[in-house]
Amino acid sequence: MNTLVVRPTRVRTAGVRQQILLTAQQRLMILMLLFAAAFLLVSMRLLYFALFDTSSGQRVSGAFIPARADIVDRNGVPLARTIDAYSIRVVPSKLLNDRNYLAGELHRIFPDMSRAELLAKLTGPRPTYIRRRALPDQVAAVNAIGDVGFDFPREKERLYPQLTLAAHVLGFTNAEGHGVTGVEGAFDARLIDKATRGEPLALSIDARVQGVLESELGAAVANLEAIGGAGVILDVHTGEVAAMTSLPTYNPNKLTGSDPTTRRNAVTYNLYELGSTFKPLSIGAAIDNGTVTSMARRYDASAPLPIAGFRIRDSHPGRWYNVPETLIESSNIATARIADDLGREPLEKLFRDLHFDQRPGIELKERAFPLWPKNWGRVTTMTTSYGHGIAVTPLHLASAYAALVNGGLYRPATLLKLGDKAPPQGRRVFKAATSARMRQLLRLIVSDGTGKQADAPGFRVGGKTGSAEKPGAGGYRRHSLVSTFAAAFPMDNPRYVVIVMIDEPKGNAYSSGQRTAGWTAAPVVRRVVTRAGPMLGVFPDQSRDVDVSELTPLLRRNEEAL
Repeated sequence: MNTLVVRPTRVRTAGVRQQILLTAQQRLMILMLLFAAAFLLVSMRLLYFALFDTSSGQRVSGAFIPARADIVDRNGVPLARTIDAYSIRVVPSKLLNDRNYLAGELHRIFPDMSRAELLAKLTGPRPTYIRRRALPDQVAAVNAIGDVGFDFPREKERLYPQLTLAAHVLGFTNAEGHGVTGVEGAFDARLIDKATRGEPLALSIDARVQGVLESELGAAVANLEAIGGAGVILDVHTGEVAAMTSLPTYNPNKLTGSDPTTRRNAVTYNLYELGSTFKPLSIGAAIDNGTVTSMARRYDASAPLPIAGFRIRDSHPGRWYNVPETLIESSNIATARIADDLGREPLEKLFRDLHFDQRPGIELKERAFPLWPKNWGRVTTMTTSYGHGIAVTPLHLASAYAALVNGGLYRPATLLKLGDKAPPQGRRVFKAATSARMRQLLRLIVSDGTGKQADAPGFRVGGKTGSAEKPGAGGYRRHSLVSTFAAAFPMDNPRYVVIVMIDEPKGNAYSSGQRTAGWTAAPVVRRVVTRAGPMLGVFPDQSRDVDVSELTPLLRRNEEAL
């Protein structure tokens, strides 16, 4: 038997493998060339759009324009913005589950709403909202109940990310998205205008300084058991408002159920007789008009001053005072005598020049018209000189003090950041020399007088206390005070005015049993200046101060009287 052996054909595997690798390399090179060509084409197209096709860029950017412009502080911190938010709504006719059961489930999700309130919404005749601007976890929890009667529409909502911060400045919007109060109301047209709503509205407010003013004033109002308070910090050279607060306050994110009275801006809309804070203004007018030519001249305040059937009194036993002592001792009697020498016309003109006869100068709609004397005779001249018989807002006082210390120029306040824009030219209401003299006198009040507790070391604070009884039925209420401290700093080169007003403080352990401004409002100014000064670019310097060397020899040291 023969065996046939067949030898397989020899395969040259090394050559084939090399050929396959060569083919793969060629294909990869082709792909790389194609990729490079496509990349170059796309790059050239993008470059063309960037350089020549402006219309498409406008279309793209236009897609990001908000329905309502953001509001930011002077440093760009967001204070108000429009967001797409979920709402939770119920359609009672579509509900499948028992209403009482659903009310219980919703109450667990929204403990701030009562079961009765929720049940009323679930059994009502028409669709109603359970919560607008609901949190994501709330939406998820309601959705998990699993009833088709709930829906979750997306709506444009105005969000105030800083909560209560600057609430009275910002205001709020209505259900239709239009501004009602504050900046929202005053600048509504600008905030919704298609041409401008892409740019945030920059305010003069500094959120950091605003926070300081709110926290310090809020603590004082609480500790003094007061019914409210107001505060404002104003740039004396531009009129820009760095901070403005009114207490009690509110959260513009949660208007439903809040007390409407808390939405009233006490700085611009409440009127007060601001008492002795008017005295530096009146004495400034007397210096300006040549009625007071010597700081050493003395006025009799040793006994109540009878006039037209009543007596002008001081809160403490007096004597003969010169001009610096009149302010340091805060004498109504001596101030009234100076105003009587000055006469009606110059004092009335000053108050009109300071806009005490018109609404405060600021962009807000919430501005009160002052209580201006109907009959301006001799008695009115004397009483208004120390802040009685005329009622203005704290903002009126802030703008007046800015003019008193900045060299004599009045400018209206503004809530808009000026940036590179020049401030308003201003209108002269005091001579520059008078302003310089008043800076000395205001500093003396803090260093040697009733304003000692406002003295912030190194900041050269000057100012004046004012403790005025509130008017009521049948006359003034002796136990209801408006305590105000009007200050400026640093007095050798004033930058800012600070007004702090506390409404009906109680004399308790916090204030050593006192209700007057020197014990209640002045300490707030010291704490605000110490904390906010560096934020405003003013740093403490113990080596500098106002030169009062020509006035200090006129002071008669009487610690008992202080």
